[in-house]
Amino acid sequence: MNKKRLFTKSVVAMAVAVSSQQALAAGFQLNAQSATGLGRAFAGDAVIADNASAMARNAAAMSLFDAPALSLGINAIDTDIEVKNTTYSQVLPLGDSQVGDTSYAPNIYYIHPINDKWTVGTGLYSNFGTKTEFGDNFAGNEFGGSTDVKSINLALSTAYRINQAWSVGAGLDVIYGEGKLKRTNKKLEAGIAQKIGVQGPLLDIDADGFALGWNVGTVYEYNDNNRFGLSYRYSPDLKAKGDMQYQLGGGDISHEKLIMPLPDMAEFSGFHQLNEKFAVHYSVQWINWSEFSQLETSGNKVLNRYEWQDGWHYALGGTYTMNKDWTLRAGYMFDTSAQDQRTSISVPDSDRQWLSGGFTYHLDTKSNIDVGVTYLMGKDVEAVETNGTTSVNATTRANALLYGVQYSRSF
Repeated sequence: MNKKRLFTKSVVAMAVAVSSQQALAAGFQLNAQSATGLGRAFAGDAVIADNASAMARNAAAMSLFDAPALSLGINAIDTDIEVKNTTYSQVLPLGDSQVGDTSYAPNIYYIHPINDKWTVGTGLYSNFGTKTEFGDNFAGNEFGGSTDVKSINLALSTAYRINQAWSVGAGLDVIYGEGKLKRTNKKLEAGIAQKIGVQGPLLDIDADGFALGWNVGTVYEYNDNNRFGLSYRYSPDLKAKGDMQYQLGGGDISHEKLIMPLPDMAEFSGFHQLNEKFAVHYSVQWINWSEFSQLETSGNKVLNRYEWQDGWHYALGGTYTMNKDWTLRAGYMFDTSAQDQRTSISVPDSDRQWLSGGFTYHLDTKSNIDVGVTYLMGKDVEAVETNGTTSVNATTRANALLYGVQYSRSF
């Protein structure tokens, strides 16, 4: 096999892996299921149940509703991703790049109590997704390029009240994932181009697929003012198929499927109404990133290997009922990185801090508007990538501004 073909295969393996990292890395897990949760850093979301979006975190929380409830809204994720002090193949300084973009995550939920024991619900929202794009003039676009990943989760859930204290719930998750990925190298210094023998388009992928997951949960109500929630979500391997083209003789793998493991998640939440005005709430969430050890195809081609670690979210929040019209909330989350030894310029990942605030305006006794805002702060990370022929070294930082609005109504 000649050097050109070896190089192209190496680039494709790396680039396809990056596309899935974009959907799975902790920095791009979409904690964007509701504007209400966004305003408190999702602290207590598996048990608060102040509107129908509660079913996204814990199906058992639907038992806390005694009337049909509807919620619909949209969250925006405005990422500020900086790649600086970049050197390409140890000889070409590239300067700084801003590669973030704005993504939107709409959501809708409906919960319907059947009787005193049974409740059913359905929801449409997203758990994963991102969009990043390096400029055409970035020399290392076999590592950068453009990535656009989206996922949609259709939830079908039911809850059962065992007694006054205990409720349980379960649901099915129909997950649709879509990814568009381009990798190219339009700009090369003459010496590097001569060394690797490659210049021009390298990869163009447009693939999608479905997967079926499930979730279970429980709620324990100690009394009217104190309750706890626990949930577990099984996330399956998503198999994506579509147009997957190599350039420059690399071949066509459109007949195969990309197998992308999605992480399982578990969450524990508590809620405590301290008095008629103020409540505190908290959550601890575990995300099984270590399951994503490698990316392979249905033809048993291992495209990339990983050394990821499980992630954790620790969130604390408070809710203040100002009067019958206004409710204020705030929260803080510490979010640990999924990456350990391996880093990437296209997946700037680090431990993060969330600072969140929001409010509810009650239009009347049955309907309200929620607004939530979060500023997510990352840290500088030294990233080094290589495909065996070229390499890139850089310092990355990923910050983000998340904001959302939501309408909720009970019937």
